[in-house]
Amino acid sequence: MRLDKYLKVTRLIKRRTIANEACDAGRIAVNGKPARASYDVKENDVIEINMGTKPLKVRVLKVSEYATKEDASSNYEVL
Repeated sequence: MRLDKYLKVTRLIKRRTIANEACDAGRIAVNGKPARASYDVKENDVIEINMGTKPLKVRVLKVSEYATKEDASSNYEVL
């Protein structure tokens, strides 16, 4: 799954266009390297989001195309 779609499905970022713009601006890193929106997310990837005042670091536990509001947080763990 694409990185921008994963961020939206898991509700880490509210909209896919914002996730896409954040990737283009270099605010999203995967495994320590800046990532493009088209990056293919895999299990055990570590995603760092540097938006706002507090950076967020999460590990991908599973990749699913759809997630309900309640299930969204089960796709990752906050580090």
